[in-house]
Amino acid sequence: MSIFRKLDRRAKEEELMDDFSLGGAELTEALKHLRRLNKIFAAPGPTKYGVEKLWKEMGRPSSLSILDVGAGSGDVNRKLLRWADERGVQLSITLVDMTPEACDEARALFKGENRVTVLQADVCDLPDASADIVTGSQFVHHFDGEKLVEIVSHMLRASRYGVVINDIHRHTVSYTAVWITTRIISRNRYIRHDGPLSVAKGFKGSDWKELQKRLDHQSMTYNWKPLFRYAVIIPRQ
Repeated sequence: MSIFRKLDRRAKEEELMDDFSLGGAELTEALKHLRRLNKIFAAPGPTKYGVEKLWKEMGRPSSLSILDVGAGSGDVNRKLLRWADERGVQLSITLVDMTPEACDEARALFKGENRVTVLQADVCDLPDASADIVTGSQFVHHFDGEKLVEIVSHMLRASRYGVVINDIHRHTVSYTAVWITTRIISRNRYIRHDGPLSVAKGFKGSDWKELQKRLDHQSMTYNWKPLFRYAVIIPRQ
């Protein structure tokens, strides 16, 4: 993965994590290193921002259920648990991922936390209205075209009130920063390949506008957040 790359359009290559025939100990290690990257690049912030905004629009209920799809080890949700404690909200979170490695890591990370459950499943198979809010952190950049529209539509149907998407701003600064950081913190093949590629597969404002148009969802909003991320909020119509 070269440090020099054109970023005018979203990259089409698949990440190694999209190949479910791989996995094993190398993927487990990558999930651990990804948690370090998430901490360095303030990954939890946009999810917390979007969830809190939807929660306020819901009338600030005393209880809230969240379904996090493509969750990996689910580490971004620790910030939501602290937010719930501060707000006095009875929060329940279900972490959904297709890989056993991610589910095992999530169970280990949240061992003893009874507000968090882990489910190995495909977002496309989730029942309608499964949770108040469905979130996806660094998840939807794995898809493009009609598949992106399909995945986000499934997320909307699985929610009762709306969807929060937290994903990467495709930009030269973020790409270079991730490329360098992955080389510093890890020798893992997934991290060094998928880290920069995930930025190249990320979004710009024009991409979110196109998604809004294709979803025919005028109330969808997107806001830039540090560090080079977007918080996208799609209320259930």
